[in-house]
Amino acid sequence: MSKPLLAALAALAITGIGAAPAVAADGTPAGAPTADHGVARAAAQAGTPAAIRTAEAPTLKAVTLAGTVALSNCSGSVIRFPRSADTDPALVLSNGHCLETGFPGPGQVVVNRSSSRTFGLLNSSGTRVATLRANKIVYGTMTDTDVSIYQLTTTYAAIRSNYGISALTVQDTHPVAGTAITVASGYWKRLYSCNIDGFAYRLKEGDWTWKDSVRYTSACNTIGGTSGSPVIDQATGKVVAVNNTGNEDGGRCTVNNPCEIDQNGNVTVRQGINYAQEIYQIPACFTTGNRLDLNASGCVLPKP
Repeated sequence: MSKPLLAALAALAITGIGAAPAVAADGTPAGAPTADHGVARAAAQAGTPAAIRTAEAPTLKAVTLAGTVALSNCSGSVIRFPRSADTDPALVLSNGHCLETGFPGPGQVVVNRSSSRTFGLLNSSGTRVATLRANKIVYGTMTDTDVSIYQLTTTYAAIRSNYGISALTVQDTHPVAGTAITVASGYWKRLYSCNIDGFAYRLKEGDWTWKDSVRYTSACNTIGGTSGSPVIDQATGKVVAVNNTGNEDGGRCTVNNPCEIDQNGNVTVRQGINYAQEIYQIPACFTTGNRLDLNASGCVLPKP
C-alpha cells in the first residue's frame, strides 16, 4: 500500500515500510513513495464463474504509457466508461489510499469533495506532455475496494485534440484468470507484464479488507509508487483492475503484508506476490455526463 510521500517518510519507523529504491529501473530519480500498495478495490461476489475460468490465447497488443498519469505519491490513468461521451469531463483513476487527504478509514467513503490536485499526463514513451487538474474527488474509499476517481477540468475531446492522447476504457465485465496483463506505472514510467494468477476471496491488510482481489503471477514485482496504476488487458487494451498492494515481508495481514482469506476463513500468506482491485462494477455507478449515482441499478460500490 503506497503512502503519500512525506507521510510515508515520517512513518517508516512505526510501519516498517521499506524505502523505495533510490533510482528506478528507467532512471527515475530518488524521492519516490515508500513501498506502494495495499488497500481494496471494487467489490465482487464470491463464487463468480468468471473467477474460475481461464483465458484463451488471444492476439496480444503492445501496451504503452499513453494515458497514464503521475501523482505526487502514486500512479493513475485517465479513464472513461463504455458509455462516456467525448464531451464529458475526463476522469482519473487511482487508489483510495493515494488520496491527498490521507487514507480513508474502514467504512469511510468520500464523495464529490472539492480538489485541485494535479496530474502529469504521459504519452506512449513516458514523456510528460501536460499537467491536468482536478476540480473534485468524485469517489474514494478503501472499503471493499481501494479506489479513487477524480474529475478533471477538461474533457476527453480536449485532451485528445491538444495532446493526441485518448483515455483508457474500463472493462465492465469480470476479469479472467490467465489473462495477460500489464501494470502501467505513470509514477515510475515503467511497465510490468505478467498474468492474472487468480482471485482472493478476501484480501486483508491492516484495518482494511477488500473483496475478490486480483492476484498477479510473480513477474509483476511492483514497487512503491505503482499504487493506482491501471492493470491493462494486453488483448483488449482495456483497464481490468487498479494496482494497489503486495506482501513484502511475509507478514500476516499487516500493513504492506496483506493476506488472503478464503470462504472458510483459512488464511494464506504469499510473500512477494502483488495484487490489484477489480473495477468492472464501477461503470454501473456512473450515468450520463460521467455523473456518479450510487443509487443507480447495478451499482454496488460502498456508500457514505
